[in-house]
Amino acid sequence: MSSLSITLITKNEAHNLRACLESVSWADEIIVVDSGSTDDTVAIAREFTQHVYIHDWPGFGAQKNRALDYATKDWVLSLDADERVTPELRAQLIKAMEGASAEGFYLPRLSQFCGRFIRHSGWYPDYVLRLFKRKQGRFSDDLVHESVILQGRTGKLSSPLLHYSYLAEADVERKIEQYSSAAAQQMYSKGKTATSADAPVRGAWAFLRTYCLRLGFLDGVAGFNIARMNARTTYRKYEKLRSLIL
Repeated sequence: MSSLSITLITKNEAHNLRACLESVSWADEIIVVDSGSTDDTVAIAREFTQHVYIHDWPGFGAQKNRALDYATKDWVLSLDADERVTPELRAQLIKAMEGASAEGFYLPRLSQFCGRFIRHSGWYPDYVLRLFKRKQGRFSDDLVHESVILQGRTGKLSSPLLHYSYLAEADVERKIEQYSSAAAQQMYSKGKTATSADAPVRGAWAFLRTYCLRLGFLDGVAGFNIARMNARTTYRKYEKLRSLIL
């Protein structure tokens, strides 16, 4: 029988973490790496696993690699605290590990935006490589939008990973600032530049791409708000990049 490690990175995820860990409590091992939570995140994690570690924050990719380094089982399923594994997905994960037709598997992710699951706007099926053989996968060191670098073949599962990403307007604003700051810093470290026109032009294009080309209008008001969020994130990213350059 193949064995499975769950890996998570956290900071102030007490409102999310219990439901996430309950959905994977069947796994052989759960690894949680926290970066200084001030709520009950660590206490909740310790209800489910003894493998809870505290580290500073080096960026998403590096932190996920830290969690990966603690894992000991054959396979790894990397999750975020706002994600849930359904019983149907659990069955597919087990079947994929036992069949071993590939070294890694993409999961379709179904995300919720302020109370509604979104099936357009470029959000679904949103395949993410999350299940992989531990010795053959590693995360990129990107500060944000990290990815799994896999040695081997990949396959796809069909049952979605549920993603409760934006529960309220406060989550939207917080993540706009968080991701735009990390993206700007990453671009700056790679020598990227920005003109005064980049923020408004690229922000407008992000809105049009999401709402029109990716059929966000089919998601109604939620689709409009997602397009507006993408536009604002892009605008802030280039605005912050320009401030780093000047």
